[in-house]
Amino acid sequence: MAQPRGRVTRLVRESDAEVLAELLVANRDFLAPTMPDRPAGYDTVDGQRELVASLLAEHRAGTRLPLVVLDEDDAVVGRITLNEIVRGPSQSANVGYWLAERAGGRGLATAALREVVDLAFGELGLHRLQAGTLLDNVRSQRVLLRAGFTVIGDAPAYLHIAGRWADHRLFQLVSDR
Repeated sequence: MAQPRGRVTRLVRESDAEVLAELLVANRDFLAPTMPDRPAGYDTVDGQRELVASLLAEHRAGTRLPLVVLDEDDAVVGRITLNEIVRGPSQSANVGYWLAERAGGRGLATAALREVVDLAFGELGLHRLQAGTLLDNVRSQRVLLRAGFTVIGDAPAYLHIAGRWADHRLFQLVSDR
């Protein structure tokens, strides 16, 4: 019998910049149809270093939880982030994630999302999570549904993706804690 696996996420580190840049470059064609438009240099080591530093500063401020997704060998294969953490009466956040193509189809995205849900509704005390996918991104929609999210509707021209304003299907998960 296989041993139970530990966590599949951890807080992003500045030392992850190089591997994140490598993954973004190697998976450029795979990720391009679903990724928001990014500034020039985003997928370089320096670009990722700047991004990680910014993400960690926002984490310290309590407005973001930036994690990396790890495979069975603890190698970084993607990112998952709680974005726009809002306190006060809302107690909510948006979830975004991506994985390298080679890491897909093995349940890593679902496991990472479930860990984020546990952190959000447990340690962070949030009440509601939201996520959006392109209308035709069935794989990501399945990940959200497996993690307990429900569809709340479609949002026309929601995000600028691959050079155009794209419609999205929105999902939510509300804490029962």
